[in-house]
Amino acid sequence: MDYTSLEDASRTLVRNFWLQIERIQPGIDTLRLPSEVVSAWKQASRTKVTRRRLPDGTVHEAISERANYGSLMLGVRALYLDLAHWAVEEPERWGPWVAPCPVSAADASTSKHEKRRKAKMDQRTRERLPALSTVVRAARANWTEAQEGMDALRVAPLGGQFMFRGRTYTRQKKDSSTPFRAYDESGRRIHLGLLEERAFWAWATIEFLQHTGVRIEEMLEASHHALIQYKLPTSGDIVPLLQVAPSKTDEERLLLVSPELADVLSTVIARVRDPRTGAIPMLPIYDVAEKIWNPPMPLLFQWTYGGQRTPVSRQMIRDGLNEVLKRTGLTDSAGEPLDFAPHDFRRIFITDAIRSGLPPHIAQVLAGHSDINTTMGYNAIYPTDAIEAHRAFIARRRSLRPSEEYRTPTNEEWDAFLAHFEKRKLSLGTCARAFGTSCIHEHACVRCSLLRPDPAQRARLAEIRDNLIARITEAEQEGWLGEIEGLQVSLASAEEKLAQLDAEQVRQRQVVDLGMPRFSQIATRISTARGPSS
Repeated sequence: MDYTSLEDASRTLVRNFWLQIERIQPGIDTLRLPSEVVSAWKQASRTKVTRRRLPDGTVHEAISERANYGSLMLGVRALYLDLAHWAVEEPERWGPWVAPCPVSAADASTSKHEKRRKAKMDQRTRERLPALSTVVRAARANWTEAQEGMDALRVAPLGGQFMFRGRTYTRQKKDSSTPFRAYDESGRRIHLGLLEERAFWAWATIEFLQHTGVRIEEMLEASHHALIQYKLPTSGDIVPLLQVAPSKTDEERLLLVSPELADVLSTVIARVRDPRTGAIPMLPIYDVAEKIWNPPMPLLFQWTYGGQRTPVSRQMIRDGLNEVLKRTGLTDSAGEPLDFAPHDFRRIFITDAIRSGLPPHIAQVLAGHSDINTTMGYNAIYPTDAIEAHRAFIARRRSLRPSEEYRTPTNEEWDAFLAHFEKRKLSLGTCARAFGTSCIHEHACVRCSLLRPDPAQRARLAEIRDNLIARITEAEQEGWLGEIEGLQVSLASAEEKLAQLDAEQVRQRQVVDLGMPRFSQIATRISTARGPSS
């Protein structure tokens, strides 16, 4: 696993498991936990305490249910199972730490947590997908306004005044190492250059993420070398592709560059080029997930701060997104200001792609997921999607079947349909022949294989069998040879149906042995194991 996952697992085991165990039983030095300690730890782990400082300086504590209780239990269970596995390979090192696992498989179940998280993710996506166009327009307007402020500052003389966002600002009286600074009417200093940089990279981030669906670390590590050309073997057309470097799944992938994304990339490249050489500066970038420095690359997301080139940070992206969202004034279902995280654009991209008809396995490749279930977990299902998909299924099925099957039936046809089910009721049971078919045995129901005899009518069926036997005896005495053959066929059918009823009754009364020992057997085994002295 990467460094971030390892750090998270370590923090969970130390803070939420062993630290709590030591608080319950100070001085404990073994993983073989007493049952009362395990029970107290599990009970304490079901809730968490959230502390929030109020404006008056007091601290408010709130106790709530722990949402990731199953994940915590799963991590502890994995620790015990790993120790048992390691002890097989290195018994001298890990053997002393092997102990019975205090977490059962039922405790480590995360199905309820996964369902809740899926519901929250879907609701979050459904709230933000309709607002995406508003956020895109607001990001563009915010950047345009920041550019106008920079133009007004450049035109104003040193120490002169200019208008920005409806307010009067005063340019600083002399240039310095950090230009593009001004003061508002209250004397507060504002850095218009930094404001414009933040507005531009917020716009570039929103456009880049909504057209690619990549992760935030993949976007920040995108370089000029990632733009490649692919020649179609059939038509010979040149198709631009964006190569996404390996990140979470350690697998690189290629994304088709749409015209909208091409405009964004060209704007970014023109901005980061060195005005003297025309080349994009090479910069190293720190991988926060692996805690290593990547080699210098011509990064697309870089800017100049304090006269030095530096990669665009995640904090700068978050600050820019917050400024854009504050400009929109959007709210969620609870009436709170709507927030957008960079990962929300990834969920929106997958949801919109699948809703637009992209096969899920293709969306899995574009998203870089190793499991298609992960991709479907990102896809937010709408109630209207289920209704429209079912309607489309019915329409396709109707198009493949004769149209006369879907016409409105006449009153005579409907009466005949209802009469069919009424005529299925017989004295011996139910006739199972399909609607619209004639009786193949000319209503000789005892002989028919479609007769489903009613167990309550067994006596009647036995009476018919006895009557048939008596008639066969009479025919043999009188010499009616032609009558005997037909009566014997009916007698065989009646006996077969009686056998069916008897077999069904035996099956219903039959007790299935599950192989579980009876109490008397358990008591006998215990007394035998203890011996006479017990």
